[in-house]
Amino acid sequence: MPIVDHRHPRGLAAAHCPRPRVALTSLAAAALLACAPPSVRAQAATAPAATPLAEITNIVTRTERAVDAVPATVTVDTAEQVEQRGARDLKDLLRHEVDVTVRAAQPRFGLALGSAGRAGNEGINIRGLEGNQVLILVDGIRAPQRFEFGPFLTGRADTLLLDGAQTIEVLRGPASAQFGSDGLAGALSVRTLEPQDLLRPGRDHGGFARLGGTTLDDSLALTVAGAWQGGGWRALLLGSQRSGHETDNQGRNEAADSRRTAPNPLDYRQRGLLAKLRRQITPGHELGLTLETVRREVEVEVLSARAVRLPPPATLPATAVIDLDARDRVERDRASVEWTYDDLDAPVVQRAEARLYVQDASTRQRGWEDRHTAPDRTRDNRYRERIVGLAAQVQASVGGALPQRLSAGLDASQTQVSGVLDGVVPPVGEAFPLKPFPDTDFRLLGAFVQSEVELGALTLIPALRFDRYELEPSPAGYPNPVASSSGQAFTPRLGVLWQLSDALQAYGQWARGFRAPTPGQVNTRFENLSPPPGRRPYRSIANPDLRPERAQSIELGLRGRSEGLRWQLAAYDNRYRDFISQEIVDATGPVDIFQFVNLATARVRGAEARLNWQVTPDWQLNAQAARARGHRERAGVRDPLDTVEPARIGAGLRHERGAWQWRADLLHVRDKAFERARTQALPNPYAPPAYTVVDVGASWRLHRDVTLHFNVENLFDRTYWRWSDVRGIAATSAVLDAFTAPGRSFNLAARIDF
Repeated sequence: MPIVDHRHPRGLAAAHCPRPRVALTSLAAAALLACAPPSVRAQAATAPAATPLAEITNIVTRTERAVDAVPATVTVDTAEQVEQRGARDLKDLLRHEVDVTVRAAQPRFGLALGSAGRAGNEGINIRGLEGNQVLILVDGIRAPQRFEFGPFLTGRADTLLLDGAQTIEVLRGPASAQFGSDGLAGALSVRTLEPQDLLRPGRDHGGFARLGGTTLDDSLALTVAGAWQGGGWRALLLGSQRSGHETDNQGRNEAADSRRTAPNPLDYRQRGLLAKLRRQITPGHELGLTLETVRREVEVEVLSARAVRLPPPATLPATAVIDLDARDRVERDRASVEWTYDDLDAPVVQRAEARLYVQDASTRQRGWEDRHTAPDRTRDNRYRERIVGLAAQVQASVGGALPQRLSAGLDASQTQVSGVLDGVVPPVGEAFPLKPFPDTDFRLLGAFVQSEVELGALTLIPALRFDRYELEPSPAGYPNPVASSSGQAFTPRLGVLWQLSDALQAYGQWARGFRAPTPGQVNTRFENLSPPPGRRPYRSIANPDLRPERAQSIELGLRGRSEGLRWQLAAYDNRYRDFISQEIVDATGPVDIFQFVNLATARVRGAEARLNWQVTPDWQLNAQAARARGHRERAGVRDPLDTVEPARIGAGLRHERGAWQWRADLLHVRDKAFERARTQALPNPYAPPAYTVVDVGASWRLHRDVTLHFNVENLFDRTYWRWSDVRGIAATSAVLDAFTAPGRSFNLAARIDF
């Protein structure tokens, strides 16, 4: 495969990928636009169909390459696809991926016990691993980590501004050679819009307005963006807001107590702002400034936490909950200064870039619990990460007997991590406020070098990265001894592409990965010596000897292309050492002792198949399938890795003619085998049955600048359970319907470009 030309300031991805031209609107707007003059409709009807172009990825090698020219499995979703699907969040966007899921259960949490659904979109699961084992980047900056401490649970995906995304890339397999810690299972990278994405050729301004709504959560969304250029300056400003209610499910019991299976009443509002300023200093040098802010507020009336009223003369226990209300707030602010250099004719370095950034992210979860006669309780829990970092990278194309592209870079960051639990009526033996872990400075320093070597039909992509991490806790305000932690790792990677013929390519990749432990895993302490009936007293203790997780991954694949047909087969084997998990390390005494420990091993193996067939210029068929198995082992005892999803098969059909596009997507998920769901912690889990769900949609471009989208999700109103959302639920649960996926829903939206 030839090395990608990056003559354009932003590479081939900018030079050749079409900017989004889709639109979303409300029902009222749709009715108004449908009354457009016949001449307008005629112009739209004769518009030529879009020509599909090669997808470009940056996440695999940190250089721009075609998706089918990298030794790994990666998918790219664009802003156009986000709009077509009416996706509210990552869970909606990735719902038809067969090897990627997003965990987001119905909110059914308690004030001091249970955290189901509290974190919203918790994070991404890639090939069986999730949470902080998957790296999430926004314009190259790490998203805040997931944190869990009893009922206090923070998510990751709700900090993303999907309305401002231009591309969303998902890489399967370790990403440590590219980005260092956290990319143990894979990575998700969001690239936000640039001013030139909204500017048409020959114009110095442009933008769009997007309006839409869905019955899934009765939400309405509005996004407005504009871009300008002139005198060597370019600027972009985007603002978005979405407000809605609880996400629907198939539960029908609306009792205002623990028997409830209908969703708990919920109101949310999410706002986002993205601003960019770019200055072309010389033809090869550009300076930039980026500002982004995201705010998400959620209010829940947790009716399912209320005790069932007993008929007289029986009375409720003194500690019975008769009301619970919660109010959560998630915030993320970032600012960065960027410099880029691009000159293909330069003798030594053809491209270089540097970014200095700061990001402040926080989660605050408050709850008010009214108990029957016992004192009422409140909770005010906060978690915060403040990161300052620098990333720099250079690229150089080298000719001669061994033509290649060399890349090297440096990443350095320091994150201040803090958390505090506060409220009224603390657990027995505790006093508020308390810190679940000491305030900690988390420092990462990494450097990498990579070569992309062309040897005729063979392409070699070796890379090597060195990383060092340091956890420096502060004893201030923390009543227990604290322990520092540090470590380092070399993470090599070797990718190979072999063009067997014009129509067939083989590829392979061997990679190592690592993930540093988090402050809350190394230093933690909490106890509850008076738990609810049926539960033993417990205590969480620190583990200053916790080692980083390590991975070794092998992926082999074949790709084919012929007469509009593209396909890919891949098989992988991911082995993990020192796998981190919170376990009961001592259950012999009167109190269960919990601790984060390193398991001996864990392993995930699987295979995938993908196909894309342009049957005719108007018809396109795609299909994909994935199956994986995983287990973990500790002290010679093997358990299934319950984060591995059951086998999935997906298919999609697209038809485009003139101003119209129709689409249908089918997803079939096999039943979760009971033996693959059962663990020592939960010997009788609920293993959901197989299901098939169909989504359909249509788009109508009634004018060059106006497009409508209409989607129906779960067309046949099937009742089903997603494994990612019911994991950890016992088969004997009386409220299984509370965790069902949504039934049939409709969304209608439109975008107007100007």
